[in-house]
Amino acid sequence: MSGIVSYGVYLPFWRMQRSAISASLGQGGGRGTRSVASYDEDTTSMGVEAARRALAWAPVGVQPSVVAFATTEPAYADKTNATTIHAALALESSVGAVDCVGSVRSGGAAVMIAGFRDGLAVLSDIRTGLPGGADESNGGDAAVALLMGSGSDAIAVGIGGAEVTAEFTDRWRTPGDHHSKQWEERFGEHMYVPLAEQCVTDALKSAGITIADVDHVVVTGLHTRAVNAARKAIGARPEALADDFAATVGNTGTAHPFLMLADVLDRAKPGEVIAVVTLADGCSTWLLRVTDAISQRRPARTVRQMLAATRDDLGYGQFLTWRGQIHREPPRRPEPDRPAGPPSARGNAWKYGLFGSRDEGGFIHLPPSRVSMASGAIDQMEMVRMADVRATIATFTVDRLAYSMSPPVVAAVIDFDAPGGNGQARSGRFQCELTDVDPGTVQIGDRVEMTFRRLYTVDGIHNYFWKARPLAEED
Repeated sequence: MSGIVSYGVYLPFWRMQRSAISASLGQGGGRGTRSVASYDEDTTSMGVEAARRALAWAPVGVQPSVVAFATTEPAYADKTNATTIHAALALESSVGAVDCVGSVRSGGAAVMIAGFRDGLAVLSDIRTGLPGGADESNGGDAAVALLMGSGSDAIAVGIGGAEVTAEFTDRWRTPGDHHSKQWEERFGEHMYVPLAEQCVTDALKSAGITIADVDHVVVTGLHTRAVNAARKAIGARPEALADDFAATVGNTGTAHPFLMLADVLDRAKPGEVIAVVTLADGCSTWLLRVTDAISQRRPARTVRQMLAATRDDLGYGQFLTWRGQIHREPPRRPEPDRPAGPPSARGNAWKYGLFGSRDEGGFIHLPPSRVSMASGAIDQMEMVRMADVRATIATFTVDRLAYSMSPPVVAAVIDFDAPGGNGQARSGRFQCELTDVDPGTVQIGDRVEMTFRRLYTVDGIHNYFWKARPLAEED
């Protein structure tokens, strides 16, 4: 049976104290924090970051045959969002790319597609509600990627599962609405709990085990009251129940079952059994057994370590601005022009894959060039991917007039390390914008890494490209 070969998690740099909501509005909020995608992030860009992490820790030579992207908040309708992720990962054109969008349950569909075809499931969500509402305070933003496969490469293999589907109106959002509506809570609890009991029972029967044999139990869904009741109803041992990150990250919708799963995998031992139970228009249960390969192939940083590296002091006014809930005075500079399709298509390798061209003397041209700066030779270049190469700030400036949803703009000139080098040699100089950075603390010599972001949106077209962000730590 198919299993997980590697996984990657992306948590945005910013979190917001829920108390900031009640301090501003006099209601809502609560305790703890929620994760917040930055002004230059959307579900696609976060999905790219999670996928990069999953592929970085995959066995050498293992590549997905398809990218399946799931979200409730797609950046595009009509256009396939997974193709942008595909391009940013610089995958071969023979690798498929499909969207599974519209509901939290779409995440399970993406995992199924990836499991059938040894592909990459990318689950990403940005959860937003009306100001002062429960969805605003309890929601969260994150992305998770699972590279699926079978055989000795798998770190956790599927041993059983079940689906129970039911049609009832509990939570809904019509196309064009930016927030969900929810029925009275007792109704959702009444509907979900029997479905969870049936689904978990069927899944355990398919694997020939009992709930006592399960070492880690993930139970999640958007209906908090139903989830809490289901945790008790399925009979899991209290110590086996996984942390739901409600106090620190919030509920990340489509990504949340797999965020909790990733946290379990960060510490799971070979032979342990994991159950992932998702309440969404019914119930889905996935049973996994951890293999010996987990000991050799965990990401360098755990979910909790990534969470500890975030900032939790985002202001509520900034949050509302980034979410489009407040229309503030725009920057004095004119808005940028709409990105055009033909030049974007011609420059795909540069725009999405961040490729440079290396001439016969080893010099890397950014953006790619057909003509060698040193010798003048034409079309004698080798394409080199720079997205995963780290760099050092050579110089920078803080621009308080440039167009930005979050001024000031910090622009920097960075010197890339030599691809595959030891971090000391420099190869390629590039001017770019910094993100997730405090303008007052930037210094020449700071180490940075590249991150895929949405620069701006004009006429409904998202202009994706790469920025640099401070490097949390050297591997």
